[in-house]
Amino acid sequence: MMLRKKLEGLVAATVTPMTPDGQINLQVIQQYVDYLVSEQNVKNIFVNGTTGEGLSLSIQERKRLAEEWMRQGKDKLDHVIIHVGALSLLESQELARHAAAIGASGIAVIAPSFFKPTNKDELLGFLQKVASEAPTVPFYYYHIPALTGVKIRVEELLDGIREQIPTFQGVKFSDTDLLDFAQCINKNEREQFVFLYGVDEQLLSALAIGANGAVGSTYNYLGRKTNLMLQAFAKPDLALARKYQFLLGEFLSSVIKLGFGVAQTKAVMTFVSGIPMGPPRLPLLSASEEFIAKAKVKLESIVWPDSD
Repeated sequence: MMLRKKLEGLVAATVTPMTPDGQINLQVIQQYVDYLVSEQNVKNIFVNGTTGEGLSLSIQERKRLAEEWMRQGKDKLDHVIIHVGALSLLESQELARHAAAIGASGIAVIAPSFFKPTNKDELLGFLQKVASEAPTVPFYYYHIPALTGVKIRVEELLDGIREQIPTFQGVKFSDTDLLDFAQCINKNEREQFVFLYGVDEQLLSALAIGANGAVGSTYNYLGRKTNLMLQAFAKPDLALARKYQFLLGEFLSSVIKLGFGVAQTKAVMTFVSGIPMGPPRLPLLSASEEFIAKAKVKLESIVWPDSD
């Protein structure tokens, strides 16, 4: 599984399954892996990130989840990227060492979001201290300013980054600033960095700019449809690619109006896959029955090009 081939294509930002009483549910991870591979044609995962409620989990829970995803993904998944970011540098370093020890194919780190870095040097200092604890593991920066409040441009951060972080491999870019994203790609062509886009409803735009792939929650249950969009783009059949993007956007626009977040993603994943994902962890509340009913009707009403 852990051949160090380049990470590209779709990466599912995995949900953390929980029992009805809010404990992590490792029992369904094997079924989850098989579902992603066989039903969604997705063989890369991003564990313990935003969708996985990583920052709401204990360090021990995060380790147990990482171990189970690695165990169940062996010989089935191409890449298992473990998010190891935390508010505490020491905890983040501990998670990085653990990810390296279990053979993760990459680690990712989000910017700390309580005491925030205010400039490139502060952010880079934090990232370097974490990456150095896993000196043989590819390192990805996870950029999501809407949640962290850290708005340091990635274009600026990448300037000379390999001098500080030799294992730096790329970025999970979860922001709508396509200008920053484009400049990252344009200025770093020689570096062969991996640029993974993280705003699912804008993926086609990012592909046109040069994204290598994408990390997102919708690829858990709409991965096969999104892969068809990627195939159409590569042909290139832009008209067909746009059809898929518009339909993906139609579903997301509908559920966003209802109120769409991690809790609702768990609900959608449950009714699409048939795998019980359980409730989110407080302070998040479970999706309402009304949301579930309306989301299911909307998703089932969409007529995809491959179903004509």
